[in-house]
This record gives sequence, C-alpha cells and structure tokens, in this order.
Amino acid sequence: MDRHIPMHPLPEEIRKMSRDQTVCKYCGISYLILHEFKLLEEKLKVMEEKVKFYERNVEREKILQEKLQCLSQDFEQCTAASKSKTERIKSLSLEIENKHAALQNLSEQLRGLQKEKEISHRQSELLRKALEQRMFIIRKAFVLLPFIREEINSIKEKIFGFSRQWVALKEDIFLHLKSMNVTALEELSSANQSLGECQRENLILEEEVQRLRLVSEAAKQEGEQLQTSLLRESELQNKCHELQKKTQDLTSQIKTIESQLQKSAAEVHHYKELFIKKSKEVEYHQSELQKMAYEVGMSESRFNHALTEREQSLLGCQQACCRLQEEMIEKERKEEDLKKLTKHLESELEAIKNLLKQREEEVVTLKQERASVLISHQTRTEQLQETLRQKVLSEKSWQEKIEAERAKEQVHHKEEVLRLKEDAKMELDIEKQKHQEIVAKYQKDQNELLHTKIPLLISSATYNLKMEMDALEKKLHESQAMLTEKNQEREKEWQNLKKQIMELEHQLQKEQSTHHSVTANMKEEIKKKTHELEKLTQEQTQLIQNMNQVQEENALLQDTVRRECEERYELTEALAQAREQVVDLKKLGGNFPLSQCSLSQGSLTSSTRLVSNHGQKNPSCGKGVRLLGLCGISKATDAPVYSARYKSTSHVSLPALPPLQPPGRRTSSSLDESRKKRITAVIKRQLSEL
Repeated sequence: MDRHIPMHPLPEEIRKMSRDQTVCKYCGISYLILHEFKLLEEKLKVMEEKVKFYERNVEREKILQEKLQCLSQDFEQCTAASKSKTERIKSLSLEIENKHAALQNLSEQLRGLQKEKEISHRQSELLRKALEQRMFIIRKAFVLLPFIREEINSIKEKIFGFSRQWVALKEDIFLHLKSMNVTALEELSSANQSLGECQRENLILEEEVQRLRLVSEAAKQEGEQLQTSLLRESELQNKCHELQKKTQDLTSQIKTIESQLQKSAAEVHHYKELFIKKSKEVEYHQSELQKMAYEVGMSESRFNHALTEREQSLLGCQQACCRLQEEMIEKERKEEDLKKLTKHLESELEAIKNLLKQREEEVVTLKQERASVLISHQTRTEQLQETLRQKVLSEKSWQEKIEAERAKEQVHHKEEVLRLKEDAKMELDIEKQKHQEIVAKYQKDQNELLHTKIPLLISSATYNLKMEMDALEKKLHESQAMLTEKNQEREKEWQNLKKQIMELEHQLQKEQSTHHSVTANMKEEIKKKTHELEKLTQEQTQLIQNMNQVQEENALLQDTVRRECEERYELTEALAQAREQVVDLKKLGGNFPLSQCSLSQGSLTSSTRLVSNHGQKNPSCGKGVRLLGLCGISKATDAPVYSARYKSTSHVSLPALPPLQPPGRRTSSSLDESRKKRITAVIKRQLSEL
C-alpha cells in the first residue's frame, strides 16, 4: 500500500490546537498523523544528515589533527629559525646603528670643517679687500703729499701776513672804537629812551596781535568745524549709499522669496492634482469594494451555514472600510482646511505684496526727498563755502595789506633812520672839523625832531590799525553769528535726517523680520503639507494593499467553499454507499449484531459530523483553505491508516458468511471486524477513485 504524503503545510490555527482537539475520542489516533509522520521523517533526515556530517567531521578532524601536527613541527622549526634570525638582525642592527652614529659624527665634523673653511675664506676675502683699499689710500696719499706740503707752506705765509695786518688793524680799530664809544654812548642814551617808548607801544601792539591771533584761531576752529561737518555730510552720504544698497539687496531678496513662493504654489498645485488623482483612484477602489461586498453578500446568502464566521471577518473588513472612509472624510476636511489656509495665505501674500509696493513707493519718495534735500544742502553748503572763501580771502587780503603796509612803513622808517644817521654822521664829521658846538646843537635838534616824528608816526599807524581791527572784529562777530546760526540749522537738519534714516532702518528691519517670519511660516506649512501628502500617499498604498489582500482572501474563500462543497458531495455519496452496504450486511447478519452495527454506523456518522464541524469552525481567513483541504485529507486517510494491516482481506465482492451460531463474543467480534474492514475498504476505494 502506498502511503499518502501531505503536500501542503498545516495552518497556524491547527498547529496551535491542543492534543485533545486533534485526536479521535473513540480510537485515540490523531487526525494529523500523516503530518506527524512527515515531521518525524524530516527529523530523521535531519538526524541522519547530522550523523553523516559528524562522521565526515571525525574524518576531517583526523586529517586536521595530522595537519596540525605537521604545522606544529613546522611552527617550531620556524620559531627556532626566527629566533636565530632575530638575534642576527639585532646584532646587525647594532652594528648598523654604530656605523650610522660614526657616519653622523663624521658628517658633523665635515660640516664644522666646511663652516670653518667658509668663515676663513670670507675673512681672507675681507682682509684682501681691506688691504686693497688701504694700498689705494696710501698710493693717493703718496701722490698728494708734495701738493699738501706746498699748500701748507703757502698757508703759513698767508697766516703770517694776516697776523701782521691784524696787528695794524687792531691798533686802528682800538683808536676808532675809543672815538666811537663817546658818540655811541650819547646815541645809546637817546636810543634807550626811544626804545623804551617803542617797547611799550610794541607790547600794546603784541597784545592786540595776540588777541587777533586768538580771533584767527577761533575762525580756524570754526573752519575746522565746518570741515568736520563736511566730513559728516560725506559720511552720511556714504551711509545713504549703503542704505540704498541694502534696499536693493532687500528688493532682490524679496524677488527671490516671491519666486520661491511661486515655486511653492506650483508645487502645492501639483500636489493638489496628485491628491485629486489619488482620491479618484480611492473612489474607484471604493466602488470595487462595494462590488466585492455585493458579491460577498451573494456568496454569504448561498453559503450561510458554512460561512458564519467568515461573515464576521467580512464585517470586520467592512468596519475597516468604514473607518477608512471616515479617515478619507477627515482627510478631505483637512484638505479643505488646507485649501482655506492656502487661500488665507494667498490673501496675506497679496496684502504683503501691496504693503511692499507701498513701502517701495515710500522708499522712492523718501529717496527723491533725500536727493532734493541733499541737493539743497549741497547748494547751501557751496554758497556758504563761497561766502566763507570770499570772507577769508578778504580777511587774508586785509591782513596781507596791513602787514605789507606795516612792513613798507618799517622799511621806510629804517631807510629814513639809516639815511638820517648817515647824513648826521657826514654832517657831524664835517662840522666836527669846523664847529663842535654847532654839531652838538644840530645833533640835539635832530634828536628832538626824531623823537617827535617817530611817536607821531607810530601813534597814527596804531590808530589806523586799531580802527581796521575794530572793523574786522565787527565783521568777524557778524560772520561768527551767521555761522553759528547756519551750523545750528545744519545740525537740526542733520538730526532730522538721522531720525528719518533711523526710522527707515527700523522699518526695513521690521519688514525684514516680517518677511523672514512669513517665509519661515510658509516653509513650515509647506513641509507640513508635504508630510501630510506623504502620509496620504502611504495610506493610499496601504489601502491598495489591503484591497489586494481582501481580493485574494475573497478568491481563497471562494476556492475553499468550492472545495468544501465538492468534499461534502463526495462524503455524502460515500456515506450513502456505506449505509447501503451496512443495510445489506444487517440483512445478511441477522438481528443479534444490530447494536454493534448501529454503533459502528453512529461512530462513522459522528466522525463525519466532527470532521464537517471541524472544517466549518475555522475558515476565518485565507488560511481556511488549507484547513479544509487537510480536513478532507484526514477524512480520506483515517480509514486506510486504521485498516492498513488488513489490506489483503478487503475486496470488492463480499465474502461467504459462515452458518449461524449462537450469540457469543467471538462471533460478534469477528462480524464487527469484518464489517469494519469492508466499510473501510469501500471508503478507501471511493477516495482513491476521487
């Protein structure tokens, strides 16, 4: 007899069953005995393979031990050789190190000798150069010595001549000095008096000059202040140019942000289109789900008794579909919210764009105002500079005129004094020879005239200078007042400009912060939308996978239902034939073995009911296909396993019955056994034909 081998593995639900559920209550044989045999055979195969592997391993271990011994011997030899080689290498390395050290010492000595040689060579070259220079100098000295001697002799002769002339001149000068001292003392006394008066007037004039210098220094300071103000103007202009550059950079950034926003809007539109496509696909899948639900309902109406638990699974699937539909509704609501948010953001963007346009217009107007103000300031500064230049030039011209006139007068006075002195000296010399008394009177008269003329001239010049200085002071005060007023006006204007610039910078910073915040929010929202879209795509893929699984499960359920129906029809036919045979046997056997026949028949019907109920309890999912198929196999294989020993006694034709005997244990047991054998043979034959 050929033993049946199961082709499909057991499902997990049957594997998880206890031993009592898989064993027959009457005979104690497991329904899964073939699978158990298969498992035992697999275990035996595994054990045989392990035994073979271990046998091979023993042989391999022997070979490896031999190899290890050989390798250990080789290793010992290699270690000994390596030790000897290491010792040789150490000795050679020591020798090499010693030689290397000696070479280094020699190289250092050579370097030192080369350095000494270079130093000596340099020193010799320097000495040669010094010798050449000194020899050249000595040659020149030898050439110049006779000329020098001649010049020294001539100089000595000249010195002797000058000394003689000096002695004669000394005597003449001494006599002339004596004569001049007397006249000089008289002139010095008169000159001292005039000098005292002149010094007093000079002190007064110096004080006035110092005061005028202070005034000029103040004017210079004011000019420096004006220069600093001009520098400030230039700095503020530079700042304005920098602010213009910053505004241009901000406009470029705004344009880039607008382009990015347009790109993000295009991406959002693209994602919306994708979402619409996916929603259409979901609707299509929902329609397919409804069709499948309708088909499942039809199949449930046909197979109510067999698919009670499967209805529960379908109800679970329907609940999952409802949940998915609710989730889809929630996602649609979220999409509507997102659309509202996008509309709101678009409106905000439009408002921001309008604000930006307004700000740009304000910036343009401010630039125009600033340009006009700058032009007016430039014109005013140019006018003031021109006026200042004219005034400074006029003041410089006045000062130069005064100084020139004063210098001319001083030169004229000096010339007159010198001329008068020379005339006086000439007259004095002439009159000294003639009349010393007349000369004295004349000198007195001249001195009086000089004393009277000089202070009058000085007083007139000082009076004129004072008048001019007063006029100049008045003009300076007026110019200072005008300059202070203009400086105050300029400072006020500069302060106003600074305030406006600060306000503009503050506004620009605010706009930058708002733009950055808006862009950051937009980026976050875009990231959130992309994340939600990814989630939606993942959920759609999951839904598609679930739909595919549900379709596969439905196909498997249909296959299982078809197989169960075929098995039921086959079992009902086999049971009908078995009952007919039992009825025939009852007719042949008599009335006394009816109880045992009924028991056997009841056991068969109960076993079939158990098998059918067992096949009906566990079709909750796609694995029910395997369960039902295996249950059918167990039904087909219980009888042949049970009657494998009595194969020779089972035939198609019924054997001849012995004559009737009194009721007893042996006859009843033999009849029961023969009947069981015949029933099992018939069931086996029918199953083999199937």
